[in-house]
Amino acid sequence: MATARELKAVEVSPKAKGTFLGVPDMPLLGLGLAALGRPGYINLGHGADLAGKSVEEMRNNCAGVLSAALALGIRYFDAARSYGRAEEFLGSWLGGLAPEQLAATVVGSKWGYYYTADWQIDTGGSPHEVKEHTAPNLRKQSGETAANLGPHLRLYQIHSATLESGVLDAADVLAELEALKKQRGWMMGLSLSGVQQAATLRKAMSVRMSDGAPLFDCVQATFNLLETSAGPALLEAHAAGMSVIVKEGLANGRLTPRNDSPAFAPRLAALQRVADKYATTVDALALACVIRQPFRPMVLSGATTAEQLASNAAALELAGRLTEEDVAALISELVQPAEQYWAERAALAWN
Repeated sequence: MATARELKAVEVSPKAKGTFLGVPDMPLLGLGLAALGRPGYINLGHGADLAGKSVEEMRNNCAGVLSAALALGIRYFDAARSYGRAEEFLGSWLGGLAPEQLAATVVGSKWGYYYTADWQIDTGGSPHEVKEHTAPNLRKQSGETAANLGPHLRLYQIHSATLESGVLDAADVLAELEALKKQRGWMMGLSLSGVQQAATLRKAMSVRMSDGAPLFDCVQATFNLLETSAGPALLEAHAAGMSVIVKEGLANGRLTPRNDSPAFAPRLAALQRVADKYATTVDALALACVIRQPFRPMVLSGATTAEQLASNAAALELAGRLTEEDVAALISELVQPAEQYWAERAALAWN
């Protein structure tokens, strides 16, 4: 496994930098910790990426990937209460940084799901995480996040807000979020999932605090070469001054050679053809296509190893060379109906 000492900061194209959560000149690639804080996840081949699955082995691997991220120039780190021990691992690692390193980092986390797998991968059909978008759970989980990440936290997000959960209509939850924003100085965001991402975002943009100012500063959504349905709403959010984060830029591994489904073979061939044209990898290409979107997103890598992260990080240089015509052509060739994308995602196995 590559170590942080062996990695050097990647070249970052001006087209792959932007202001994020008020911080200027941020490289538009961050690290999401969904696959780093627990032994089971839905990324294709995730289990094979982990040399050891004990708490200490996972803690050490997480610290190694975080250090690799910093060495590569990646500065945004995204956790959640339901990512196993991700917040704990991240907080411990942040505590070991030099002040100048710490000053360069931006940290976000989420509340609304809690982890139920108890470090197991096969849960016998029980869910690995459970949603609870209530004010009591927000109070509980925000306290836990504060204990783990304390002064490092800049962004706090509702985890997978949906119209069905009613969280955007819950006056007690919204009042609690406003209080956290004003008392702790946390910026507020929400992450989205499912075919209703755009409708949920537009509703969230209308939510106001008691002083009339918007409650939400940031949105995190799924957007990739297969699933582009949230694009117009994300552009509206960007125009309104919200920061945008994109998760699942590689569709949980489905936009990589790990996807050996015969049905995906023509799409993979198209990706490989364009990757060869730019002398790059399929993963870097797919992520660079997202970085180049007009809503200027912070795109999350979901890497489990330093090698994967280094490969992903090549997107920051590639984004400067990639033409709009090639991005548009790839989207046209690869995009799926949103309903198909989310049905296939729901069928992914925890491993």
